[in-house]
Amino acid sequence: MTKRTRNPQPTRPAPSAGRTGAGPGPVAGSARIREPQRPRSPLERYRGRLLGIGVVAVVLVVGGFLFLGASSPAYACTSVLQPEPAASAAPGETPRLGQVTRDLGRTHVDVGSSVTYEFCPPTSGSHYNAARLGPIPPLFYAKDNATVPEGWIHNLEHGGMVVLYRCPEGCGTDVQTALAAVQGQLPASPICAFPPTNNVVVTRFDQMPTPYAAVVWGRVLFLDSLDVGAIKTFYAQSADQGPEPWCQQAMPGSTPSPGAASPAAPAAPSASPVPTASQ
Repeated sequence: MTKRTRNPQPTRPAPSAGRTGAGPGPVAGSARIREPQRPRSPLERYRGRLLGIGVVAVVLVVGGFLFLGASSPAYACTSVLQPEPAASAAPGETPRLGQVTRDLGRTHVDVGSSVTYEFCPPTSGSHYNAARLGPIPPLFYAKDNATVPEGWIHNLEHGGMVVLYRCPEGCGTDVQTALAAVQGQLPASPICAFPPTNNVVVTRFDQMPTPYAAVVWGRVLFLDSLDVGAIKTFYAQSADQGPEPWCQQAMPGSTPSPGAASPAAPAAPSASPVPTASQ
């Protein structure tokens, strides 16, 4: 009799350590297949650095524009006007003080515009036309209270006088006090009869050959010292003779600005309290 044997049961592989569940474990020696990574583009690799460079560039550009705007001059001078020998007067006549200058026109420009004047100090030329910016209030302006010729040239156009001083000659405390007192020592204007507090500006201006100067429309008196007597004579001889005097006197040879409305007489600018002299 032949002896029959049972078929042996297949041996199951031992479960992998830490593996749970009934599924078969990984085949010994097999490796996990990973998807290949896509290489990053240069833009992705350097994105942070490029963003930083962009931010720095924007800051530099904006800062540069702000710096140029803050440092750009409010006006410029092609040349500095030089004193000329005084003209001799006819016998029996009082010499007229100051020297005649070339007319640079009287165009109105936008407030904030920078004008290049053919010579400085200018006695005419392009200027602002805006309340309290051109003409400017007729005051004493201390050394740190800056004005620009684009403002006070409009005062000259209406017959006013501007007394200029140069630093450091006119910047000492004693001289600042003396300059602040100039208006009070002047008479009424010769034609319009305005008080000097309505018609005279005293302000700093450095682009001139002498420490002091008095300026009216088309004429300048250079001074080596603060000679109030000479300023008074110059004012009496030459004030109120701009092309558009505030008092509306008809001036020989004057020509109204095209399309410009003349102010009602006596439309002098209103004055605010006089600034105190800087120390």
